[in-house]
Amino acid sequence: MRLSLAFLISTFFPICVAADYKSVDSAATSAFDRMPPVVVVDVIAGNCGANAGVNPKAAYCTSQNTIYLSELASNLPETPYLIAHLYGHAAQVRHGVADVAFAAIRSRPNEEAALRGMVTRQVECLAGMYMALAGLNDLSLMDWLNDEPFTGSHWSRNPLSRGPQVSIGLAARDEWFQIGQKAVHPSACSVIEMNAELLVNAYKN
Repeated sequence: MRLSLAFLISTFFPICVAADYKSVDSAATSAFDRMPPVVVVDVIAGNCGANAGVNPKAAYCTSQNTIYLSELASNLPETPYLIAHLYGHAAQVRHGVADVAFAAIRSRPNEEAALRGMVTRQVECLAGMYMALAGLNDLSLMDWLNDEPFTGSHWSRNPLSRGPQVSIGLAARDEWFQIGQKAVHPSACSVIEMNAELLVNAYKN
């Protein structure tokens, strides 16, 4: 059986190694004030009101301003991305974008899916930016993932089990991830009503 060079490289030399999530942590905390720490726990369930339905790899508790990372997920090739995604939510929460989004959803509940889709696209854009700031460039979500990530509960105030569920498709997520990765600036992360002005004003770099 012939194995492609790409397969051999991806198997024996993963694009991201587990230690890189700490460089993403540093990039995010350098980019914005009041970013959460990453706390490694045995399991996500039981923390911040999380149950078995919450993402078992990583989750962001806004009440505690803490990102929880499970021990088993701390050594995965996609771990830097998982942390970068949650730092995207954290920037929105800590710098006013989440408040804008919640107000829009409350006033137009029939448009909730579309509005949450805008929020998610902006999060992926920020995730790409963090990865680039951490020196992890020219990447695609497809490098690690076959299925769309973070469609279930993975961020919320306590209890995490009541977090939103959103699906926009892996391709759309990757499109915005790459926009942020190439721009390396939050100004590229405006998504229709989810304007990036608050993020730009808060950006420290």
